Amino acid sequence: MAFRLFILCLLFNLGVCFSQTQDSIIPKKEIIKDSIIDGKDLTEKKIEAEKDSASIKKLEDLELAAKFDEKWFEELYNNNLFDTIYKSVTELTYQPVDYPELPTDTLKKRLKELDARTPFNVEYNPSLESVIKSYLKHRRKHLQKLITLSSFYFPMFEEELDRHNIPLEIKYLAIVESALKPRAKSRVGATGLWQFMFGTGKEHGLDVSSYVDERSDPIKSTKAAAEYLTRLYKIFGDWDLALAAYNSGPGNVSKAIRRSGGYKNYWNIRHNLPRETAGYLPAFLANMYIFEYAEAHGFKKLKPQLALFETDTVRVKQMITLDQVSEVTGTPIEQLQFLNPSYKLDIIPFIEKENYVLRLPRDVVGTFVNNEEKIYAFAKAELDKREKPLPQFFNANDKIRYRVRSGDYLGKIARKYGVRVSQIKQWNGLRSNNLKIGQRLTIYPRKPNVSGTSSAKKNTKTKPVSGNVTTYIVKSGDSLWSISQKFPGVSVQNIKDWNGISGSKLKPGMKLKIAKG
Repeated sequence: MAFRLFILCLLFNLGVCFSQTQDSIIPKKEIIKDSIIDGKDLTEKKIEAEKDSASIKKLEDLELAAKFDEKWFEELYNNNLFDTIYKSVTELTYQPVDYPELPTDTLKKRLKELDARTPFNVEYNPSLESVIKSYLKHRRKHLQKLITLSSFYFPMFEEELDRHNIPLEIKYLAIVESALKPRAKSRVGATGLWQFMFGTGKEHGLDVSSYVDERSDPIKSTKAAAEYLTRLYKIFGDWDLALAAYNSGPGNVSKAIRRSGGYKNYWNIRHNLPRETAGYLPAFLANMYIFEYAEAHGFKKLKPQLALFETDTVRVKQMITLDQVSEVTGTPIEQLQFLNPSYKLDIIPFIEKENYVLRLPRDVVGTFVNNEEKIYAFAKAELDKREKPLPQFFNANDKIRYRVRSGDYLGKIARKYGVRVSQIKQWNGLRSNNLKIGQRLTIYPRKPNVSGTSSAKKNTKTKPVSGNVTTYIVKSGDSLWSISQKFPGVSVQNIKDWNGISGSKLKPGMKLKIAKG
């Protein structure tokens, strides 16, 4: 008992009670102090202290919940909690939803089927029915995108979950946590598909630095999430409670068990959990139901543009940027960013004893490996030319004002200036991807050759070509780098200078002057 009191006092002092609303734990020393302030004599003080001591000895904790706490403290995770409060979860109202396409009897039957084949308590209740029907009625477009995207992520999730002997349905947790966005970041800093906090990610071996955030790495973060969930299940012995603890911390679950009189069923303790966690499992189960019965509700299971098995990795041998890889391989920068979300600045660093890899489409890997020396030489030359080799910092003087033109879209503008769509939206307070012709955007370009405003005319001078000059006609799939490789001694910058090119885009049929050595 003394040990338990010590733990409670320690938690109070450290402020790690796993809840935003702290319980009132008043040490009895405070009572004695108050007695002195009230002017009571030493005899009265001693009598009251003895009474308080006796009353403490009579207090008993719930043994089951106390054991959970003890196991949890042993794991040393008391100060690294997840806080994944999402609007769609916290604002669930559980009001009846008119959705005749899904009769209650049909839903009951399907939930019973789900309950029979999963370790979760998928039992019918009006609250769950409300969430399911609300999602189906109001979030169809969003759900279809998630269903399509899941065909890329779910196979890797299932492989790792199976390796840890975890129910495969846990894959639906990533939908509630991050909407399958590897770079999702909550208001308190939880990051990635599985929403790890900084400290928790570090403890699970996820590298977080200025360049790299492996909480956003789909494979590494899934492994860490599987390990974390395994430990939670060992503590609570129930997957519903493990998910609740994943969201709000095991301390909140233990307190909910105490306040419910010792119940262990999620639905019996739900009213004593924080609001966001009370809606967490219903949101998880609603997504599970919709994904399992997607076709019955008219959703299409489309193949993604790229499946995981159609990609492979290459360990980098020196620093290289994703835009350089895009330039030399012809792979769209957006695809490279999607496949390599853990590189925060689109720069892959090279550090001894670190295995930083570049994930590429399989049909590109061979070309990359076969031309590694040339590619790295090109990358080094490009980086050496930059005044700021690590251009991740900007000041007020770096910004430009871009005027939106016909045919522009955020992805196109972001690629032009070497930034992210999310950054442009943040800099300009944009809530959607819609743009208007003539609209002005503030941009902090990463690429050093971009300066001034977009409305300024390009003033690139063509340098005279001397020697044996030939004309090269650009073919589909050509890039400046691939063309330079066809002519010994010719660099990308040479081609730009000889032809007055400022960017890197080429059009099939374009004629380029090339000076042979």
